[in-house]
Amino acid sequence: MNSSSALSTTPRHIAVVAPSGAPPDEAAVKLGLTRLQEQGFTVHSFYDPEQKYQRFGGRDAHRVAQIHAAASDPDVEIVLALRGSYGLSRLLPDIDFDLLAQSGKLFVGYSDFTLVHQGLLQRGCRSLAGPMLCDDYTREQQSVYTIDQFMHCISADSHRVEFETAYSGELQVSGKLWGGNLAMLTHTAGTPYWHHEPEGILFLEDIGEHPYRIERMLLQLHYAGALANQKAIVLGHFSAYKLAPHDNGYDMEAMLDYLRSIIAVPVVTGLPFGHTPMRASLMVGSQAELRVTQQQATLAMQW
Repeated sequence: MNSSSALSTTPRHIAVVAPSGAPPDEAAVKLGLTRLQEQGFTVHSFYDPEQKYQRFGGRDAHRVAQIHAAASDPDVEIVLALRGSYGLSRLLPDIDFDLLAQSGKLFVGYSDFTLVHQGLLQRGCRSLAGPMLCDDYTREQQSVYTIDQFMHCISADSHRVEFETAYSGELQVSGKLWGGNLAMLTHTAGTPYWHHEPEGILFLEDIGEHPYRIERMLLQLHYAGALANQKAIVLGHFSAYKLAPHDNGYDMEAMLDYLRSIIAVPVVTGLPFGHTPMRASLMVGSQAELRVTQQQATLAMQW
């Protein structure tokens, strides 16, 4: 399989790497690996629980070595992140993104893994904002939607996600799909690891961020010139935050009203993507079309 060509058959060799946080439950990791096997994958696990270090899936050099080993393995077709949390930021200077890009493998994950999507997008390569071993393959009740989305993406050359949205207008735009976790994107702005797609369709999600923090990060991207030239901004879930009495009516909707007042780009909400059990798979770097009619949205991707 080559990430720059259509996937005509379902890949069967999948590698699991731990580039970020350590798993909180090793028994759950074993369950997840078993479930991948039951799904028909030949699993190559590069994660070693004996190498865990502090909150990470290994010391920095060991985590880089996992990524490079998976990218270099001739049998591996898909490289799946074990989990997100934090850790990839420390590895950016040492990851050989050219090796990853030239490997022809499909790299899959979200959250902290947004940094890998960015590095590959810089080099013109697609990657998949999709499931990770934890928690998508380890929770007691797996999301059929999440797994079905993933399996369709790895066995086809097009994909679509349909969802309800509060966006009330009619919309039809197309562009390259890019984005991911808002904090991780903002984190790279102004660094060699930053990349954005002018005239693209930008999708975003985050967890544990108050609306004012989301606004502040969006303003940073706006001031960096990354928002006003987009065809559309599509927002997924922004979950697990708490409002306070002194917010005095300032909430997510108020933040969105302000964002829409300073940029003319359509801002569409409701994308089923983020830190939730039910999550769409999105092919970063694919050519995408976003349509909204009567508050029904369709995001169609082709590669």
